Amino acid sequence: MRALLSTFSMQELRHHPWRNASAVVAVMLGVALAFAVHLINASALAEFSSAVSSVNGQPDVSLRARQGPLDDRLLEQVAAHPGVALASPVLEVATQVLDARGQPVQVKLLGVDALVVAGLSPALMPVVEGTDAKRLDLFAPDAVFLNPAASQALQGASGLQVPGGALRVAGRVTAPGAPLLVMDVAAAQERMARAGQLSRIDLRLAPGARTDEVLTGLDLPDHVIAQRPEQSGERVSNLSRAYRVNLTVLALVALFTGAFLVFSVLSLSVARRQPQFALLGVLGLSGGERLRLVLAESALLGLLGSALGVALGTALAALALRLLGGDLGGGYFTGESPPLLWSPLAALVYGLLGVAASVVGGWWPARATARMAPALALKGLGAPAPRGGRRHALALALIALAAALAWAPPVAGIPLAAYVSVGLLLVGGIAALPLAVGWLLDWIAPHVSRRTLPLLAVERSRRLRETAAVATSGVVASLALSVALTVMVASFRDSVTQWLDAVLPAPLYVRSVGGVGDSSHLPDDFVAAVSRVPGVARADPLRATPVQLDPARPAVVLLSRPLIAVPGAMLGLPLVGNPLPAPDAREGERVVRVYVSEAMVDLYGATSGGWLDGLAMAFAEPQARGTRFFVAGVWRDYARQHGSVVMDRDDFVRLTGDARVNDLALLLTADAREDEVRERIRVEAERLGVTDQIQFASASQIRTGSLRIFDRSFAVTVWLQAVAIGIGLFGVAASFSAQVLARRREFGLLAHLGLTRRQILGVVALEGLAWTLLGALAGLALGLAVSLVLVHVVNPQSFHWTMDLVLPWARLLALCAAVVLAGTLTAWLAGQAAASRDAVRAVKEDW
Repeated sequence: MRALLSTFSMQELRHHPWRNASAVVAVMLGVALAFAVHLINASALAEFSSAVSSVNGQPDVSLRARQGPLDDRLLEQVAAHPGVALASPVLEVATQVLDARGQPVQVKLLGVDALVVAGLSPALMPVVEGTDAKRLDLFAPDAVFLNPAASQALQGASGLQVPGGALRVAGRVTAPGAPLLVMDVAAAQERMARAGQLSRIDLRLAPGARTDEVLTGLDLPDHVIAQRPEQSGERVSNLSRAYRVNLTVLALVALFTGAFLVFSVLSLSVARRQPQFALLGVLGLSGGERLRLVLAESALLGLLGSALGVALGTALAALALRLLGGDLGGGYFTGESPPLLWSPLAALVYGLLGVAASVVGGWWPARATARMAPALALKGLGAPAPRGGRRHALALALIALAAALAWAPPVAGIPLAAYVSVGLLLVGGIAALPLAVGWLLDWIAPHVSRRTLPLLAVERSRRLRETAAVATSGVVASLALSVALTVMVASFRDSVTQWLDAVLPAPLYVRSVGGVGDSSHLPDDFVAAVSRVPGVARADPLRATPVQLDPARPAVVLLSRPLIAVPGAMLGLPLVGNPLPAPDAREGERVVRVYVSEAMVDLYGATSGGWLDGLAMAFAEPQARGTRFFVAGVWRDYARQHGSVVMDRDDFVRLTGDARVNDLALLLTADAREDEVRERIRVEAERLGVTDQIQFASASQIRTGSLRIFDRSFAVTVWLQAVAIGIGLFGVAASFSAQVLARRREFGLLAHLGLTRRQILGVVALEGLAWTLLGALAGLALGLAVSLVLVHVVNPQSFHWTMDLVLPWARLLALCAAVVLAGTLTAWLAGQAAASRDAVRAVKEDW
């Protein structure tokens, strides 16, 4: 019997390859997309972590300032401690150099001590090369050493021009990752105007020394923090974790919709083979054995699709890493494209996910086969319609549970409960389709009671609402997810556009060249000269300084800028709510108002009306003692996912004594022309010899560039959405084919009763129109419900920012109309076979 069943299944797969191929393709695409996204994420993260580890080395502990640079006088104190075996000073500056064609290239310049760096970071040890190489080039003030990425980007240039002057290439370093220049730390301090400053001090402890005891003995100032190597790895992972998790979930959407296509295909197979299953039942095959037979077929389809999906996913990942880089447009990882990191364990896991999705899709057709009454099925009478009361109660319970889970907090910064909520909402909504279909068809039926063909189509759908729900389940799932993603992306883009309008009040900006964070500044005399340029009404200085509040998290950005109060808001600062007045300071204290981004509320608990005491430790200057920071408001910041703090520039200068600026926001007079003002500023830059240290950007250029980055970041989402819709339409085609082919006797009877072939096709097309219209309406409603979870729960919990809900009705209605048209056309094509002579002959099988 077992051999007979195996032959039965294999014959079905062999004789109907086109139909089974659609299920295999669905599973293949789902597994391929999910596995490709996993490989890309894993490869990029491993490469980025490896590069960070090579550049940072493997010290026992690193010392950094919470805000700003370290005083290099700390190096002598640290190196003299008996528990410290090696102390390696590092100065890190982001800048740009000109390649052989005169084009600027963004690089990172590292100053190291060649006498000790090899003991902590061997990849940063300079190797002198060249015909005129000298050993003392390790300490030469104009010698620089390039890593492979820098050599490739600069095309083997022997001389480089940086804002601090000209440098010559004296050799190489082996550090991987983004373009990197290495030179002597003292020379870097002089060249980059960083006298007495360090970025960090890496420590190798003496044998037997304990980290806690050494740090206690060093008695470090409050503004200096100690970071361990594992915390650096945590920061690298946290940098893009939310982005990676969301991409993975979106990729699994294709696998989710693929399960519905397997369901439709197996429903078709079971419908076509109902007499055969009935004969097997009469011959003694039990319901459980019939169930296992169909599940075995679904598992085989899933196994084939998973194997092909793993191979296709590997190829897609390799192609994406080469063309798009390791961040798929997200902007988290820069540098060369990482090599593909293939994991057998991950391939097995995603392969099993594909098999599981296929088995889940085959469960309902398998149960229908197991419950079939063989004697009735042999006469083509099938089984009675299932009672839906219990199923409807379960569906409503799933929807209620989904609503409850949407309010649950994130787990380790990931909105796991929200993802489960979305899944339950989709499953519950699809399970409740018969209830909704019945209600809507009951309302439509009286309006078509005098039209024969529409009445026939509506009444059949009305009486077999469970069948209609099965036919539309695939399109409902895919359309709901597509609608939700469309609403989420449109809402996010509209919010970003409004945010850019708020944070870019000036028409023209002057920026320091190569500045990333607080690594580059505009010369003081140039800033003063710009303020006097005709046509400039006001030049607002801007400063961005990274602040390390938590060693295990990415740095928070401290923004200092002039804050000018306007009624109900702050200029250039889109607040969530109104600003609060600062409380009176106690004796001996100074209160400074700050404004935190939404990420600060989630990550650091900095609520409006509270105090941000951790920020006080970032200021080491004596004049900052006794200062407390009052959170006067919360603002939206879509540029800095890991938190930002804004304070008035006058407060920052008073606390730090540092008046340097990164950018200038230029407000022009009413009669000034932007191009004329730009040319006058360029003349002033040439006069002061700082032309190579500045660059211009208009508000429109910044806005356009930001939206282009946004669209690039969500390009993958659009592709995943398109794949989900494609799989859903495959499901529609398979569902209608299943239903039409199972109704050959019915159409034959209609032909005997006098309906023409055209009229039968009309009935089928009207049923297709009714079913896909119902599916589109249900998918639209479910998609809008899911979009609420994505916009108001998933995004705030993942990225720590909120947005306003925007409904792009034109796109949504066009999407629904396309699905309805495709479903109706599919039903009409399927009806071509149903209305043929075979349908007439099928009636004779009962005679």
